[in-house]
Amino acid sequence: MAQEREPLLQNGGNAAGAKGSPALLPSLARSVLKFLMWAVFLTWAGGIFFYPTKPVQAAFQEWAGVTKQSLFGITGTVFLAFSAPILIVAALAYVYIAAFPNDHIEKKKLRSLSFRLWTFPVLVDGPFGVISAVEFIGIVLFIVYVAYSMTYYVVESVSLVSKAGLPSSTSSELILAVIGLRFGSVGLFCMIFLFLPVSRGSVLLRLIDIPFEHATRYHVWLGHLTMALFTLHGLCYVISWSLEGRLIAEMIQWKEIGVANLPGVISLAAGLLMWGTSLHPVRKRFFELFFYTHQLYVIFVVFLALHVGNFVFSISAGAVFLFMLDRFLRFWQSRAKVDIVSAACRPCGTVELVFSKPPSLRYNALSFIFVQVRELSFLQWHPFSVSSSPMDGRYHMSILIKVLGEWTDKLKSIITDVQEQTNGSDDDSGRSQTGRITASIEGPYGHESPYHLTYENLILVAGGIGISPFLAILSDIIHRIEQGMPCAPRNVLVLWSVKKSTELSLLSAVDAQSITSSVSDKLHLDIQAFVTQESEPPLEDGILGGDQKLSAGMFVKNGVAMSGLVGTGDNFWAGMYFAASTVGSVLAYALAQVYYVQRFGVHAWWQLGLLLLLSMAAGVALPGGLVVLLWHLSERRRLQDERWDDAGPGAAATAVEQTANADGGADADADASAASLAAMRTTRYGCRPKFQAEFAAFAERAGGAAADVGVLVCGPPGLQASVARECRSQNLVGRRGGAVFHFNSHSFDL
Repeated sequence: MAQEREPLLQNGGNAAGAKGSPALLPSLARSVLKFLMWAVFLTWAGGIFFYPTKPVQAAFQEWAGVTKQSLFGITGTVFLAFSAPILIVAALAYVYIAAFPNDHIEKKKLRSLSFRLWTFPVLVDGPFGVISAVEFIGIVLFIVYVAYSMTYYVVESVSLVSKAGLPSSTSSELILAVIGLRFGSVGLFCMIFLFLPVSRGSVLLRLIDIPFEHATRYHVWLGHLTMALFTLHGLCYVISWSLEGRLIAEMIQWKEIGVANLPGVISLAAGLLMWGTSLHPVRKRFFELFFYTHQLYVIFVVFLALHVGNFVFSISAGAVFLFMLDRFLRFWQSRAKVDIVSAACRPCGTVELVFSKPPSLRYNALSFIFVQVRELSFLQWHPFSVSSSPMDGRYHMSILIKVLGEWTDKLKSIITDVQEQTNGSDDDSGRSQTGRITASIEGPYGHESPYHLTYENLILVAGGIGISPFLAILSDIIHRIEQGMPCAPRNVLVLWSVKKSTELSLLSAVDAQSITSSVSDKLHLDIQAFVTQESEPPLEDGILGGDQKLSAGMFVKNGVAMSGLVGTGDNFWAGMYFAASTVGSVLAYALAQVYYVQRFGVHAWWQLGLLLLLSMAAGVALPGGLVVLLWHLSERRRLQDERWDDAGPGAAATAVEQTANADGGADADADASAASLAAMRTTRYGCRPKFQAEFAAFAERAGGAAADVGVLVCGPPGLQASVARECRSQNLVGRRGGAVFHFNSHSFDL
């Protein structure tokens, strides 16, 4: 029987092909969705880029003539032209990710990557930091767009005013006003792209696999560009009004018909405050000032809508709507308290927190989360890379926090104080009285696909606490090799720079059982540690051994496991939330038009602009909120079922405690873990890694010309620049046909 079935198994694909090849249907559907998304996006982007030209404006006028008689009027016309396309792409993205989730994660092809523009650093030293070839192309396109648009508008404005035959003084004032108007319109188009990367759980970022940590850079760049345009917009009008001698009167004017000036002044003032405090020197020294001032984005958006009215604001309303969707979901998730399974302080001054999570929560070794500790601040959220692999445990996720500032110092003090009081208590009452950490979590965010698993040859370059995500990567690779799962890495080099030798104890975070002889046969792991501020090993070196913690595990029951509403949450529910909010917003605006605007004859631009914004908020909060509530209830029910199935009847309530005990038991094996890693680690004192020699030697070991080498760096900007410079040098200056080094940064810099 087996021999009779064998030909059927071998020819199954051909038989299917003879009957119509049903296996081709998913591939065809995937291609159609990709084509539709690219077609809509490129048409939309091309329309924005060439909007200043007469052919495109003529086409827009023709489109307006067809649609402005609808219930939504000119607002609907502008919205369909400039905001609806990005919402259509988002809707298609939800369908794509829900229909083909494995296309991003489990079935990613492990093949030779050769040369890629996305991982090739073009600019290393400059105001933008390390810039890849794709990012460089994007920057050039934006610069060309702004320069081209403003040049076209200025030439056109000067030509029209010159033909009018007005006095020179009047002509100058009119030209300034028209140019100021054009600066504002270009700024509105740039604002579309400003809000897209700042939506942390955006489906668009997930679709193109750009994590929020990278998208934040684009938000910063676009923020500078947008605020520069809006500032020039305001300056042109201020100068024009000053020449006319009516500056104050114009600045406080609030028109019913036309642009309202006073809301524009308020919006620009809020934007300037955000802009000034977001500059790197201010943000670095006064982070809390930057953070709190940035909450003025609400004032900025609301008064911008009041300033320009409904149909002008609808140019960027789609991007603002996507941001509102993300912000509401994040608010819902952040309301929940999350169980802290354990908390510990290591000798090097690093805090380790272990959180409870549901077994179904999906993340990868490159993910990160935002953490809030309510005892420290109700508003501050700080990002941290995950230091545990998804395969380390079903019910927990850990992070490492280096004590650098006031927030982290207070966190460490709370943990050490709690531990001292707990140790001084003879029973469990002391533990309950001193459990004073209330944590909330947003995320996990990060890459949709674990791209570190696609490189056979991997170089991990870390600076200090930057080793944290690489601990998760190492653990992930080791677990996958042990369990025979898809995993490309076979040669891994870790270059780790630390200031003091006490930081080397962080290596104990890798599971003790992970490094076995079976793993060593399949994985060549070389750990090079560089202690920069010590010229020789301290006297205690080798004596600390497994004493890795200043305080033992602290268990604090605050609430439940972290939610999966944001980040890599359920694709079905996320799509339903988007659909319900979108339909609800359109319906709310339609009802407002029929029962308020038309009934009471509302015509003021600023009122209509506010009405559009309120309709968007109502759609997100009401029908969208109902979907989120159902999603939340479904998640809680699924969590209970998972714990029941995994642990057995009656054990659901103790799942977190069992995970905590398992983590605590792992501490007993710290000696074995440290010894195993120490055997692979080479420690050098008083020096830094020489990337040129290290990269060249690694390329030779990896196979020379046939090697694709993935380089991941996590550390300060100087370290990123050095590694990127060496990758570029190896790719350009090296031998023809030599190994290709793919630069990837995993550093989060707010």
